Amino acid sequence: MTIRQTLEEIEKKILHPKACMSSQSRGRLKEEAEDDIRTCFQRDRDRIIHSKAFRRLKHKTQVFLAPKGDHYRTRLTHVLEVSQIARTIARSLRLNEDLTEAIALGHDLGHTPFGHAGEAALREIHPGGFDHYVQSLRVVDFLEKDGKGLNLTYEVRDGIVKHSKGKGNIVPENPKDRAITLEGQVVRLADIIAYVNHDLDDALRAGVIKRADIPQIVIKVLGDTHSQRIDTAVKDVIKTSQKIDLAEIRMSSGISEAIYKLRDFLFERVYESEAIRSEFRKTKKIIEELYFYYLDHTDEILKAVPPEKKIDKHRMVCDFIAGMTDRFALSTYERLFFPQGWTVY
Repeated sequence: MTIRQTLEEIEKKILHPKACMSSQSRGRLKEEAEDDIRTCFQRDRDRIIHSKAFRRLKHKTQVFLAPKGDHYRTRLTHVLEVSQIARTIARSLRLNEDLTEAIALGHDLGHTPFGHAGEAALREIHPGGFDHYVQSLRVVDFLEKDGKGLNLTYEVRDGIVKHSKGKGNIVPENPKDRAITLEGQVVRLADIIAYVNHDLDDALRAGVIKRADIPQIVIKVLGDTHSQRIDTAVKDVIKTSQKIDLAEIRMSSGISEAIYKLRDFLFERVYESEAIRSEFRKTKKIIEELYFYYLDHTDEILKAVPPEKKIDKHRMVCDFIAGMTDRFALSTYERLFFPQGWTVY
């Protein structure tokens, strides 16, 4: 018996009956031999961590563009915080922690430069629209490894594409919109727990809001500090899900109401505030001008975007720009549109 097979047998003994067992995965897009040491979900996690798209997350905006401080979140620190929260919940519920971690680490691989402002700009320009969660799936299915993709398992891919909420319900009303695994559902809740709390923390640090501005229901129900709020939400998800014998992963009505209040507050006072929007109006112009430049010069990006049988210029340009980091987008814009000084020899 291989180490992988031993681990699979251990899963069957210790995980909850409703957990997704590695040995019962629906498989990959392209069939391949199993590893002797790692389970399929461990391999997915490792492939995501070693991908180029994952490394680029460290230079992609979470909320604040090019913040002057070392303690503001980036898209990379966001996925790490989501992973930590999701793993805590999964372990407590005896779910598959490796699957949970893989989904959490891969859920934002398709995010654009400049955060949601970049996403909104591409959604407006690209004829097919744009959603970062769909792009995340495209990254792992096709764009990585020069068009070969990461060939992830069905369960990880499903969790990635169904993690996003926007302003929608934390738990979708339609079961078809929920991840097929409880582990994927855990990541969806861990995502909102992470971002509403760390974005609030960053907004306070930046001086965009003051502690006195935080709605009282948030403080009363969730807590007065960053750690208290996360602790309260995590424990609530665990207890509420246990009460219904893991029929699904959800929060209690009281906690979810407070989370919604906090999210609405952040949209009003932070994400859509004039202080943030004024900067992102500039980034929208950058995205737009880069897009239309490369639409006329697709030959310049042929080496950067994996070729497809049928070349769609809009798709190529969208993939190229979505993969940019903030600083690469800014430096490229400067190189293409700013006058360059002459050097005399």
